[in-house]
Amino acid sequence: MISNTDVYHDLYLYTTNEKFYVEAVDAKVLLAVDRLNQHIYTQVGTASQIPQTAIRRKIWGIVGTIRLLACRYFIVITNAERIGTIASQQIFRIVSTDIIPYSKSDLHLTEKQVENNITYLEMIKSVLNTPYFYFSYTYDISHTMQRLHNTTPQFLQLPLHERADTRFIWNAYLLQDLSSRPEHSKFCLPIIHGFISLNTVVVNGVSFNWGIVSRRSVHRAGTRLFSRGIDVDGNVSNYVETEQLVEVNGDRNSFVQIRGSIPLFWQQEPNLKYKPNPQLCLNENHQIACARHLDAQIFHYGKQILVNLIDHRGPEDILEKEFRSVVSQIGNQNVRYEAFDFHAECRHMRWDRLNNLMDRLAHDQEQMGYFLLSKDGTMLSVQDGVFRTNCIDCLDRTNVVQSMLAKRSLTDALTKLGILRALQDHPSFENLFKQVWADNADVISIQYSGTGALKTDFTRTGKRTKLGALKDGINSMTRYYKNNFTDGFRQDSLNLFLGRYIVQEGECTELKCPLEHERNWRYATFPLVLLVASAMFVAHVILPSRYSTEVLPYMLFWGALVAGTFATIIKYGKQYVDVPKLL
Repeated sequence: MISNTDVYHDLYLYTTNEKFYVEAVDAKVLLAVDRLNQHIYTQVGTASQIPQTAIRRKIWGIVGTIRLLACRYFIVITNAERIGTIASQQIFRIVSTDIIPYSKSDLHLTEKQVENNITYLEMIKSVLNTPYFYFSYTYDISHTMQRLHNTTPQFLQLPLHERADTRFIWNAYLLQDLSSRPEHSKFCLPIIHGFISLNTVVVNGVSFNWGIVSRRSVHRAGTRLFSRGIDVDGNVSNYVETEQLVEVNGDRNSFVQIRGSIPLFWQQEPNLKYKPNPQLCLNENHQIACARHLDAQIFHYGKQILVNLIDHRGPEDILEKEFRSVVSQIGNQNVRYEAFDFHAECRHMRWDRLNNLMDRLAHDQEQMGYFLLSKDGTMLSVQDGVFRTNCIDCLDRTNVVQSMLAKRSLTDALTKLGILRALQDHPSFENLFKQVWADNADVISIQYSGTGALKTDFTRTGKRTKLGALKDGINSMTRYYKNNFTDGFRQDSLNLFLGRYIVQEGECTELKCPLEHERNWRYATFPLVLLVASAMFVAHVILPSRYSTEVLPYMLFWGALVAGTFATIIKYGKQYVDVPKLL
């Protein structure tokens, strides 16, 4: 039986030359999409009303539609996996999707338009293939347990897509064709991007559900070095809300944390250097934007504990000093700033010193509490405040600290519920806790930086290892390559998917081709010179049977040319970087 707010779940897609039909089997409702005039409408009916020539297949939901150069495209979920339940409602992870063109031909396009349309399609596929997207037909996974409990009965009667938290709905733009009409609401399936792990655990004979839900914000969503800091509206890059959940015998508990880029105007654009220096934007009003961000945080979560883990020396120091200064100037009594130089404090593998930070945050965590709802609906405690943690990327150092705060909250909640006293007394559950938090770290890192997280050996095992350090080195080099040579495409993909860039009719005919990027003569010349010079230098090193005074000048010449050309490429590094084009 489908409630007033549920989304249709038993769906079949029928494709004909003229239309797409989506049949909601249980409700006996058809959604029809005209492939010619793009009109969308619903009608009461069953598959018997659809032409028998239609191609039929099972789908799990509609992601939405998007206009590209060739035509509009219909995006559907072709496979999904059930991963668990929250409040007895099933949660799913998207496994595969399909992007189906309204038009059956691209003969009306020029050769350049065909090429660009293929690139646009690859961009949409790139986003959809980035792990992971989630949905539920019956539960609003965009909200925390506490937010849902504090809503009104009228709010809970709204369709899922209307009451979802817009910060975390990744297909809101794609659903516009459907969501604009109330009669289509039950076909509008909101999806979130992030990480969800839901597990059934048995401890001391008590079975309960435990898991985490990480929701990645659509605001300033981007790639590691192309999306930093804040915008004028107070939105920050790599903003993720992570909620830890416990359900036992009908009682429900949650603990929420936030990560997000340092809320200042700053940049760190790739330039071929291993780690570009972060740069403050001097002509921007940091205080106003940061105040807007903190006001929004307080509105959503209450008191803010700002845990800043960046270095207090070197290139990151300018951000630490400015962040501290701006928070002091704002002077909000609901905000406390806590700085901890992670790298300096934990150098030489002294990760036990993180306990010093936990001690400094213990009183805040005790005052903040967590959400606890009894099975009879009585609210036993609320979470009044949130830890907002950041490092330079809001990935590696942030993950470590968030998992430690979550562990303390979980231990306290399970003790209060009479299940255990210490997590370490139950090795199998403690190991599950570590693995899930490390998996969360990896997935959030892949979404932002393109690689798994660093320092996850500590999260998984509780200690830093040489093998973990080696893995970090490999991931760091992979990040370097992706951030410099592929992230422009990834940033463009996000801009297109989220509707920040809208494809215009006439691109590459009346209008300029936005995907074209002119390069000057250095782009091809210097890498070619470097390749030739390197080959000649290596040849003079390994080929001569013996070295003589005749060979040495050639070696010096080619060696000097290699060094000079390499230095020139680094000097003009930004010209070799894959930059976003859809701005």
